[in-house]
Parts: sequence; C-alpha cells; structure tokens
Amino acid sequence: MDADVVIAGAGPNGLMLAAELRLAGVQPIVLERLPEHSDEPRANGLVGQVVRMLDRRGLFERLSGTAGPPRPQPGFVFGAMPLDLSVLEDNPMYLLPVPQRRIEEVLEERALELGAEVRRGHELLGFTHDADGVTVEIAGPDGAYELRTQYLVGADGGRSVVRKLAGIDFPGVSNDSMVSRTGSAAAAYVEDGLLRIPGYGVIRPFLHHRTERGLFVWAPFPDRLPAISTGEWDVPGDGPMTFAELQESVDRVLGVHLPLSEPEGDGPRLLRRVVGGNSRLASRFRDRRALLVGDAAHVHSAIGGPGLNLGLQDTVNLGWKLAGVLQGWAPDDLLDTYESERRPVGERVVMSTQAQSALIAPGNEVTALRSLFGEFLQDPANIQRLANLMSGADIHYFNGPHPLTGHWAPDLLVGEQRLAELLRTARPVLVDLLPGSPYAQSVTSERIDVAVGEGAFAMLVRPDGYVAWAASDAGDVDGLRDGLAKWFGVYERPLTSATR
Repeated sequence: MDADVVIAGAGPNGLMLAAELRLAGVQPIVLERLPEHSDEPRANGLVGQVVRMLDRRGLFERLSGTAGPPRPQPGFVFGAMPLDLSVLEDNPMYLLPVPQRRIEEVLEERALELGAEVRRGHELLGFTHDADGVTVEIAGPDGAYELRTQYLVGADGGRSVVRKLAGIDFPGVSNDSMVSRTGSAAAAYVEDGLLRIPGYGVIRPFLHHRTERGLFVWAPFPDRLPAISTGEWDVPGDGPMTFAELQESVDRVLGVHLPLSEPEGDGPRLLRRVVGGNSRLASRFRDRRALLVGDAAHVHSAIGGPGLNLGLQDTVNLGWKLAGVLQGWAPDDLLDTYESERRPVGERVVMSTQAQSALIAPGNEVTALRSLFGEFLQDPANIQRLANLMSGADIHYFNGPHPLTGHWAPDLLVGEQRLAELLRTARPVLVDLLPGSPYAQSVTSERIDVAVGEGAFAMLVRPDGYVAWAASDAGDVDGLRDGLAKWFGVYERPLTSATR
C-alpha cells in the first residue's frame, strides 16, 4: 500500500483528519487540486464545541494567539435574534474569530509536523474498490498516476467527487430565491464600534441584522479588510458583481442610504454574488472503503456559523475509529458508528439552519413570528436550549446507566492538569476521581491512558472527547470492561480489589 488512508481535499476538514490519523499512528496522504491556499475569503471563524475541541488538541492557542482555556461568549444570535447568554449558568457558546485561510495554515502546519503528506496540485479523478483496498486515480503536475490505499476519505466539499463516484445520493432542497452579496467595504457613521445610521438606528458589528426587506451584516475585521454583506429575496443581478450593486443592495435592505467606500489597506478584495443555497445530507457516510466528512457529507446555510463545528467534529469522530480498524484492534463495524453518531447531528444542523432561514425571511408575517419568538427568548431555559443546539453541546451519542455516558466530557481539573491537556495526544483516557482510584488500578492496557484526581466519579473518555463509560462508585467493573471492549478492543477483565 502507498498509504493507509488517502484524503481528498486539503481544506480544514481534510487537514484535521490527517492530523488525527497521525496522532493515532496511521499514515495519510492528502490530495488537493489547488496548488496553493485560496485567497478567497470564506469562513470567518469557528463557533461552538469545536473551539473546545481544538483546545483539547493544543490548537486553540495557535489559532487565537492567546493563552487558553477558551472562554464562552456573553451573547450570540439565532435567526438574527439576540441571545443573552449572560443569564446562563452553563454557557456552551464559544467563538474563535479566525479567517479560514489561517485555520487551514495552522492545521496544515500541525499535520506536517506530525508526519502527514500533503500533495498540492494533485486532483482525484476516480477510484475503484477491491477486497484489499482502493486504487485511486490522480492527475498530478507531472501527469496521471495511481495510489493504493486501504481507505479513501472525501473531504472535498459540497461537490464531492468521492461522493459522486461512490454513488452516494445527496438528497435535500435547493432555494434559488435568496441572493447574497458580499464585498470588502468600509461604512460611514461608525462611532464607538457601532454603526449609528441617521434616520435608522444602531447596528452592532458581526451580527445578522434583519429587516422586512432583507438581511444586513457589517463586519469590521480588526486584522483584515472590513466587509459588508446583504441577503435579499428575488432581487437577482446580471453580469459581474460591482461595488455599486452592493451599495444599492445595502440601501434597499436598510431603507436608508448608508454610504460605503473602498476600504484602505492591503489584502484580497472580495466582491461576490451568490444566488440560492442548498440544504443536503448524504444518504450514507460510507460506501465500503470510501467515507465522507464535512461538506462532502452535508451542506446547509452558513447562518449561525455551524459548518466547521460540524465538519471538524466529523473528523475527530472518524480518525481514531479508522485507525483502530487499520491497526487491527477494532472490528470493521466500529466504522459504522461514525455514520450512526454523526449523521443525526448533520440532520439537526440542517434543521436548525432551515429554521433560522425562515426567521430571517422578509415580510410582516415573519416580523410577527419574530415578535412571538422574542417572547420565548425571555426564558433562560429556551435560551439554554438554543445555545446548546447551536454550539453542539446537546449532542448525545448513546445512553448508559450514568448521565455522563455518551455526552461530551466535562472540562475539569485532574490533579494539576486540565482534561483538555490530557487529550492532546488523541488517546482514550480513564479519569478516576473516586477515593482510592479503584478503576485506575484496574486497567493495565497500554492503549489506555490513566489519570487520577479528587472528585465523585470515574469516566472513560474517547479520543473525540465523549464519555464511553462513567460511574459514581466502585461497583461497575463490568461496565468498564464492556466499555473498554466495545470502543477500544481491550478485552482484559479489569482486576477488582477482591482478585488483585
């Protein structure tokens, strides 16, 4: 075999998966048809549990330029409606405002440090399965060639070649009525970090602002050119997008004139019109030895910023499972849990973005709906529910006798270390906080890291940060044994105090 895994696509998801596989001891090759990183502005940052996940891989400080741990945000929006998160006792909303190009640079640096191979200017053309692996056909700078690999992963976006060649359906809906326009632009009437528009009112930065005529976003980025975006319904444009078209759209949406100007400074200038959008979810995430992650598996509106939260968590769910199958300690059906766990999350994100799109649509009927919805948002319980939904904090993969089972492991101190630091190596960790550390003394497998501290429970944490097993007393040795066997191929019977 030329590689354990070939990954098509060197966007954030493909690069993150490459790093995860290397942490697990698997050798990937990443193929990217573009010879260099794209200068086109795309995602403007990360939203939700993915920020905490990157902290658990030691990448938060690299991306943020600040010391960890990350801190939750006091406010956010749902469907262009404000969410006051300061009223929550458990605020799950984390933000990391970093442009996608920088995210890709940092993730590629990490993947290369760990020994992954990234081939730029190499485009996947086709592939064939057989009983032993996959033959991948590639067009490179020096001509066509083939690679043999055990698994192929499509991280190649919404138009995924891997998905199409695998014959995986991509059902969903397309909406051609909305037209979004985005451009690098400076706005007049900026005062104290706010837009104070005469005859209109105050608009806060970076948040979706909805009127009965459309959507407006003002983004005065501190480290790059400022941008203005609008969303309108049934207002198409002809020919190449122009700055004048952006100005006209802003004025229509706001109903007043907001003078725009070309921004000062260096950097790529954005001027883009996008007509319509898609909400689609792959019918399955796997076809034999081909798998899908990120936009190759699901596409949806960008409202609320869920895309990289969803895609990057696909990769940390898949990486260790794929490594276990390749290394022989996990059965092939462990890979089936990737789809059974992640596809429902994709369905939920599609639902959430469609609901938000309905709330930002024009018309006085929607305005009435928003007024009613706003009353619901006076209740902290409803705010908590939406914050959990948008951040991904409500993900619950499976049930068990302990309430932590199947949930994201809580951030806590284990001795003098944060749990996030214990997960930097992407290995499973048995955390035993019970008096006498009964479970920590029971596990001898070299595949399981063990950490002890003071507390009231023990838990077995998967490499993706989710709890495989948990107990509040020393009496569930059989449960721990079953968790070790099911998730990590460890079939030894943990020793109890009676048998040691």
